[in-house]
Amino acid sequence: MTTENTAVIRTGARLRSQVCATEVIVVRPPADGVDLTCGGHPMIALDAEAVVGLASEPELSGGALLGKRYTLADDDTFEVLVTKPGTGTLGDGAVPLVLKEAKALPASD
Repeated sequence: MTTENTAVIRTGARLRSQVCATEVIVVRPPADGVDLTCGGHPMIALDAEAVVGLASEPELSGGALLGKRYTLADDDTFEVLVTKPGTGTLGDGAVPLVLKEAKALPASD
């Protein structure tokens, strides 16, 4: 699924979906290769030209929530922050990313 428009994933990279309004910023780049997708299609740099006619895969249309962080299911070394919500599901290829849960603060006495 990679195209010449596929963006380089590094800290601070701003990427957008080709199938919906989703935009993200890479908070923590991957230790290993990640095929960052949205709706089943590669995410691209904000200034890159999207492929015309792409549609989100039905099973990858769960959406991305504004202000939420997403990471790999089995490894939290990669993290993105959603800056613009959309209808596509963020993923590593066809494997959906998971919503990163906030850590509980210690209780004060």
